[in-house]
Amino acid sequence: MSSNHKKSGQVLLSIENVKVAYGGIQAVKGVSLEVREGELVSLIGANGAGKTTTLKAVTGLQPIGDGDVKYLGKSLKGQGAWDLAKQGLVMIPEGRGTFTRMTITENLQMGAYIRDDKAGILEDIDKVFSIFPRLKERRDQLAGTMSGGEQQMLAMGRALMAKPKVLLLDEPSMGLSPIMVDKIFEVVNDIHKQGVTMLLVEQNASRALAVADRGYVMESGLITMTGAGRQLLEDPKVRAAYLGE
Repeated sequence: MSSNHKKSGQVLLSIENVKVAYGGIQAVKGVSLEVREGELVSLIGANGAGKTTTLKAVTGLQPIGDGDVKYLGKSLKGQGAWDLAKQGLVMIPEGRGTFTRMTITENLQMGAYIRDDKAGILEDIDKVFSIFPRLKERRDQLAGTMSGGEQQMLAMGRALMAKPKVLLLDEPSMGLSPIMVDKIFEVVNDIHKQGVTMLLVEQNASRALAVADRGYVMESGLITMTGAGRQLLEDPKVRAAYLGE
């Protein structure tokens, strides 16, 4: 998939002037961004900038005060996470959310609960095991007994089982060791190269922009900058604010 093709892909997800308030506080103050087919788009910003709230607005976990979110050209208002997964919009939440009392294999099967192609499901479990050999070694282990990094791998594998058109990733590197962060970003990059469209929300700006086709910078509930991932990575303002330079 050439980068020219990616840039001209149709808009799969568009966030249009979305505002979200918690209590009386405006957490998101009119955010607009879009994700085109085949792109990996990163949304970066400090803790509390409104990144996770924006994702929650997309998935219906947080009511939108104003504006709209469109997926495949249609408004998502009033739809639940269940409806979205059936349409191929799949989120990996912050904190991973694995089923701790189920085995790794059972967790992966749960990712495919909207599918009924048994042979395809088995094939995709094998695919996930080839991406994450560590999960394969421990396929019968309970998810709750795994390390944070292993649970993050499992959460990513489980999301892939739903055959996402667009994958939403919320802070995948949070709380992980540097070695595990390397592994997670390697996988994010690999999944993207296989043609999965992604919106990545991440505090680790240097990592998120290095893998992104395009990036958005969010501050205090607003998008303050946007551009190609590499271009933002080299921007002195971004480097000063997020890369400690």
